[in-house]
Amino acid sequence: MSSKTIRVATDVGGTFTDLVCFETDLATGVSKIITAKSDTTPPNFEQGVLNVLEKGGVDPKSVDFLAHGTTVVINALTERKGVKVGLITTEGFRDTLEIARGNRPDFFNLHYRKPEPFVPRYLRREVPGRMNYHGEEMAPLDLSGLPAIVADYKADGVEAIAISFLHSYANPAHEQAALAEVHRLWPEVSVVSSHQITREWREYERTNTAVLSAYVQPAAERYLSRLAGGLGERGFSKSLYIMQSNCGVDSLESVKRIPITMVESGPASGFWGAAELGKLIGEPNVLALDIGGTTAKCSLIEDGQIKIMTDYWIERDRTSAGYPIMVPVVDLVEIGNGGGSIAWVDDFGKLHVGPQSAGAKPGPAAYGRGGTNATTTDANLWLGRINRDYFCGGDVVADMAATEKALEAVGAKLGVSTDEAARGIIRIANNNMVNALKLVSLNRGHDPREFTLVAFGGGGAMHAAALGAELGVKKVVIPAGASVFSAWGMMMSDLRRDYFVTKLADLKPGAGAVIESLFAETEALALKQFGEEGIDASKVKFLRYGKFRYQNQEHTTEVLIADVPVTDAKLSEIEAAFHEAYEKEYTYRLDAPVEMVGMHLVASAEVGKLTMQEKPLGSNDASPAIKGKRDVDYALEGVHAADIYDGTKLEPGMQFKGPAVIEDPGTTVVIHPGSAVAIDGYNNIHITLAG
Repeated sequence: MSSKTIRVATDVGGTFTDLVCFETDLATGVSKIITAKSDTTPPNFEQGVLNVLEKGGVDPKSVDFLAHGTTVVINALTERKGVKVGLITTEGFRDTLEIARGNRPDFFNLHYRKPEPFVPRYLRREVPGRMNYHGEEMAPLDLSGLPAIVADYKADGVEAIAISFLHSYANPAHEQAALAEVHRLWPEVSVVSSHQITREWREYERTNTAVLSAYVQPAAERYLSRLAGGLGERGFSKSLYIMQSNCGVDSLESVKRIPITMVESGPASGFWGAAELGKLIGEPNVLALDIGGTTAKCSLIEDGQIKIMTDYWIERDRTSAGYPIMVPVVDLVEIGNGGGSIAWVDDFGKLHVGPQSAGAKPGPAAYGRGGTNATTTDANLWLGRINRDYFCGGDVVADMAATEKALEAVGAKLGVSTDEAARGIIRIANNNMVNALKLVSLNRGHDPREFTLVAFGGGGAMHAAALGAELGVKKVVIPAGASVFSAWGMMMSDLRRDYFVTKLADLKPGAGAVIESLFAETEALALKQFGEEGIDASKVKFLRYGKFRYQNQEHTTEVLIADVPVTDAKLSEIEAAFHEAYEKEYTYRLDAPVEMVGMHLVASAEVGKLTMQEKPLGSNDASPAIKGKRDVDYALEGVHAADIYDGTKLEPGMQFKGPAVIEDPGTTVVIHPGSAVAIDGYNNIHITLAG
């Protein structure tokens, strides 16, 4: 029997593929932590995962637990690299996908065109049959035309089929029959029906979700199969878990069937990690910020709870309505600002940073791989915030000549010096990120002064102190292993599935039994699914949420329901909790009847979750970690001689003040003048901001 356990998480990002490995001695409980980064390798993303395991010196056959997060789904959607899809829907409703919603963002643009559907009209086919919203059959399903539809799809080169019928959230019987018949007629084709993904109403959103899942399913299945095969060839014999957008992991086989559930798996794991870290350090209210090479993402965590929603859209901006995906996704805001974001000057002489990115190849000009555009990384390097002699942890020789040339070009267009151009890039990038953080905090009625900013990703620590000062947060925390924190978050995740079911019920006598029956039925389904995968019912935990609204309103507010049978006697408590939650979000409450629109059930089970060991605090003298001094331009506070600390030598208990810079192989932490730093028992960096 092995005397140690090895847990590994890998995360495929837009620029880098990250690895975190915890090798824990079972006798002492002490963990050796290994982190590594390698380039992401599109289109064969699995190769980057195998590369980073090799780079980290991790032998797959010795691994006890492996979790994986990936951008393969979101990349396939945004880059239009999915397959040709056919849609089968209810007679009379083939154009639902094209009609979409009237939520035109570019309202005064008379030439506005709705986003092009992922399925052209000639591939959208109808079959007779009809359910009503109670799930009652109004017209029997007629599948006599299905063989001809399948024959046409074969002739047209369709590789995946989506099935979405009207009101199938209330009764999926017609979808189930159509699904079975498609499988019989064409066993090789990839097919998915809407009820397999969601049981929520909103016909357009549900149909589009089924279509997008079908669109990426073959590519995702091939990728996951190649990854599992590559790991198997190297001796990995345990279960492979895949990170979901709902902050939980799921089994490989489950994800293969419905890959759209991992559309935001990378960000979700980081935000889950931030929530778990907040609990460890006694900071349950967290503003989480993830700055990678391509994007910056942020989310708000209140009382240790992450908000999960199904109102998720991709490619939605001020000129496009985008596309809805009705799957459980962590509530986040994402902007095109990261380390590789390109600085550019518009025709009016205004400086912008992002959303375009230099990616990993050619990358920022400093990489010396042929990149000619100035990026946020180049600006940080030029201003001394990043060590030119320890660039990318010493793995890359910084091309300072290319950096200077790129920044000079920006400065020339602005009519300023190279230094001023670099400072401007930092300020604009910071401003973009502050605005994103305000969207998840101030704009939703939360005071940032009551929150701790937890910043991670390759660029999070570089900008965190400046962003925290602008927002006025309690303090800033940079996690240990910040550059690979999303991978760490996966090892803190449970096996988790979210179930959403639409069911209208007024909160009046008799509703208690209806609500309890719905939860009990869904819990039984969850236990059945977990049981089929070898998870004992005793290990499964449930969280119950209800989705409520004032009668005749359009949208809902989610309320946690205590884990006890729902009875009529409990309805007044549930109603009071709804009033309180509604007022907190919208600043007022109504004297109006309340109705339940549906339920949200979270089913989870532990599958190798990591337990962290806190070390005792030692001396507060941080001088043994100092490795030198250099001038650092802080963009707003001017140039200061900063102490440079070796992050690998910082120990629990150490304290010091800025101006300073902490350098470790994965990230650089910029400590502004006057800010105080303390290292906690988990080796996290706590920054108390000046003023």
